[in-house]
Amino acid sequence: MNKHQLASTIWESANQMRSKIEANEYKDFILGFIFYKYLSERELNLFQKEKLSEDEIKKVDEKDVKYAKHVRETLGYFIAYNNLFSTWLAKGNDFDVKDVRDALSDFDQNIDEVYKKVFEKIFNTLQTGLSKLGETSGSQTKAVKKLLKLIKKIPMDGKQDYDVLGFIYEYLISNFAANAGKKAGEFYTPHEVSVLMSEIVAEHLKDRKQIKIYDPTSGSGSLLINIGRSAAKYISGDGKIDYYAQELKENTFNLTRMNLVMRGIKPANINVRNGDTLEDDWPFFEENKKETTYKLVRVDAVVSNPPYSQKWDPKDKEFDPRYKDFGVAPKAKADFAFLLHDLYHLEDDGIMTIVLPHGVLFRGGEEAKIRENLIEKNRIDAIIGLPENIFFGTNIATIIMVLKKIDRVRTFLSLMRPRVLKNPGKITSLGLLILRR
Repeated sequence: MNKHQLASTIWESANQMRSKIEANEYKDFILGFIFYKYLSERELNLFQKEKLSEDEIKKVDEKDVKYAKHVRETLGYFIAYNNLFSTWLAKGNDFDVKDVRDALSDFDQNIDEVYKKVFEKIFNTLQTGLSKLGETSGSQTKAVKKLLKLIKKIPMDGKQDYDVLGFIYEYLISNFAANAGKKAGEFYTPHEVSVLMSEIVAEHLKDRKQIKIYDPTSGSGSLLINIGRSAAKYISGDGKIDYYAQELKENTFNLTRMNLVMRGIKPANINVRNGDTLEDDWPFFEENKKETTYKLVRVDAVVSNPPYSQKWDPKDKEFDPRYKDFGVAPKAKADFAFLLHDLYHLEDDGIMTIVLPHGVLFRGGEEAKIRENLIEKNRIDAIIGLPENIFFGTNIATIIMVLKKIDRVRTFLSLMRPRVLKNPGKITSLGLLILRR
């Protein structure tokens, strides 16, 4: 199924569901069920690989403690035959929404301890939202059946030349949920922008044998996935890329995890956290073990598209090691707070790319001081202006800023320095040019 066919199918289904759920909530249901189907098929593939007969597969459940443990250790989770996606479909008229509730509840009880950070509570949004599909069990069952029939058609074997989950998310945002994204200052990163950022990063890292990459506002996870894909062209062997992702909103955090797993990334290489990037610095510690695991993690690359001009609490942040060398972003606009957080977690020979509103190049006050310090320390490597209306739900002018930590002299900046520093509050020239060393 190509993108056009997939979009048409989703549109038809969404129109049928409009009377039952809010448009911006539709994606949580469809993406949740897609992921459950993926996990079910992954387990079935394991059964077939291990030469289990059809009758033996039908007997697989938690009572076979030894085999269930084997599946958990292999895949990170275990799903009994009665709870598989294909079993739901096979039930026909005997299927009930209770089957979904029971399966999702059982899933959390059958996660391997090592992989809890990846899979635990990953279906929370879906599970708690089932009641929104109808006032009665019967109406909920009918709605879920329609969704299952739709999802049966969606390709998820990893052979597509596009990010299926990311595309669905983008499509739904563009058609149904633009206003929801706009209110939150959050926008899906278009594929073309994501690829550009990824290729810049991959070129810089092409000689590395193993890398760590990080997105502190991960959203759907598309930026991390594209970086990993671009970097993998230069890095041989499996498990050589470690992924770090943090996301504030639980439903979006779950989407990050789903997308990383569905792209074939091993759970051992996935490091994720649901939390506030600006308030509770990470990667720094293991959750619930802060005192014993308090160790700063630096990465080879950071990529991010943070919420634009978001309000935040700058109180006492002048003592925060992330900001003390550059300055603290104003309360009304956290753009530079995100940038400096990203920069702080970068290795000395690393690289970062970040999407920001165009205003960060010109705004005065605290932001002007931060810009001046970034220029003085030669952290800005390039600024790329993006076309208008490139992000769904907003016409905000945006840029990609590329930064590096190594303090190296750039010819262009050396020539521009006298002119820029006469008016450090405005960097008009930099906003229109790509700076090269």
